[in-house]
Amino acid sequence: MTAPLRVAAVQLRAHDRSEFADRLRAVLETTRAAASGTDLLVLPEATFPGYVLGSAPIDESSIASALDALRAIAVNARTVIIAGAAVRSDRGARNAAIVIDADGSLAGRADKLFLWHFDRRWFEPGNRLEPIATSIGVLGVLVCADGRLPTISRALVDRGAVALVMPTAWVTSGRNPSALENVQADLLARVRAYENRVPFIAANKCGSERGMVAYCGKSQIIDARGEVVAIAGEREPEILRAAIALAGEPPHRTACRFPMALAVGNDRAARLAISIDPLPPDVEQRLELLDDAYVLSPHDEARLSAASHAIGAASVDDDLVLDPAGLVPYRRAGYRLICWATDMKPPWSERLARARALELRLYFVVFERSQCRAFAVDPDGTIVAGTFDGLRIASFAFEPSKTAQTTVAPGTDISEGLERVRQILGNPGDPRS
Repeated sequence: MTAPLRVAAVQLRAHDRSEFADRLRAVLETTRAAASGTDLLVLPEATFPGYVLGSAPIDESSIASALDALRAIAVNARTVIIAGAAVRSDRGARNAAIVIDADGSLAGRADKLFLWHFDRRWFEPGNRLEPIATSIGVLGVLVCADGRLPTISRALVDRGAVALVMPTAWVTSGRNPSALENVQADLLARVRAYENRVPFIAANKCGSERGMVAYCGKSQIIDARGEVVAIAGEREPEILRAAIALAGEPPHRTACRFPMALAVGNDRAARLAISIDPLPPDVEQRLELLDDAYVLSPHDEARLSAASHAIGAASVDDDLVLDPAGLVPYRRAGYRLICWATDMKPPWSERLARARALELRLYFVVFERSQCRAFAVDPDGTIVAGTFDGLRIASFAFEPSKTAQTTVAPGTDISEGLERVRQILGNPGDPRS
């Protein structure tokens, strides 16, 4: 058994691009202190020179000097360093994660594939998806919003990565100033580790840039079981440390399935009832009382089938849900709602349902046999209804238009991102890629 990997994730206070030169010395001093006694050190996305670039050309020499300083730190500490930096490309700039090996050599570079909102204004998307070999193992390196597409992490692990490493700039809306939220920090990072059976290390920023882009902090180190080993606070710089084992058991992958393309003519919203129990004899009267159009229950295949054809639903098992790409073909085939009957227990039944719903923009209904519970999740990953105690039939609003809204930020579309990853992987005939 190999020794645990000593990891440090450095959460930095964000700086404006104009402050880069003044802040560089402090960043390097923090990096030098964090590198001591570690095998792998991770800095945030676009640490050099900043995330909000604007239109001014990049000063390549200043970034090169900063990376040279990181090389020296790597050699002195005998540690692998992964840092976010803007680099020149043929048509502009790339949002890159630079991987420096423990001997100071450049092990590789991962360019952000799935650009988020305004960063597309100054960054070109990457066009390669390969893990990077280092002296501590093969690492799956991805940048920030790349973690929202399940097929990116899946491909990196399937191509040999024993850990997922993310320089990130997880932004937050400030909707609740006392709890800065971000769906990757709060949910998806754990799911990426769990579904791929590898550790996940993310270094984020805190504070804000230009008074208009705020970060949620919460840099974290997650083990191969999907459990958080260490997590930083939301508002202050911090050096996060932990020792973690590399890839554990092989991840679950399902055999390729090609669901039939679905043509659903009815786009009207409707209320749906859900129950994990056998339906009562007077179910029709109850549906009328609740203004529900259909009822979904694992005990009534005829009703489930009728509803499935009417609203575009598919019934699946753990085999498809546990594979991060298992439901991608259903998204492409036009399904809108997934009914999942499972023996899994909370919290993972909820985490996986929420993740699959929001990353594919689908509704999810879960029949959780271990808790004798049914619950529904909307395309934003929010649990919107569920049975409990004496409430045995719950209902929720099903709005097909929400599943068609695949743009999750201006200029950032989930369906387009999934298709682009499939093309990069060179498997246009495999609906799971």
